[in-house]
Amino acid sequence: MSITATELKLNLGKYLQLAESEDIFITRNGKVVAKLSNPNADRVEMAKSLLGVIPADVSLEEARIEKADSL
Repeated sequence: MSITATELKLNLGKYLQLAESEDIFITRNGKVVAKLSNPNADRVEMAKSLLGVIPADVSLEEARIEKADSL
């Protein structure tokens, strides 16, 4: 979503709520000058992408040891 800086100032609470679920690009004179986003969104997406990376028959500790040995 893209909004003007004036729109953000007038409805800050609304856009803070929306930023929990989507990125909001703030424009001034037609150019994007800032992005309002949820700081936890990247962590959630990263965690989702890692699901299934470790096989079910390997414990987390075994995976850590294997990773440490490969370094």
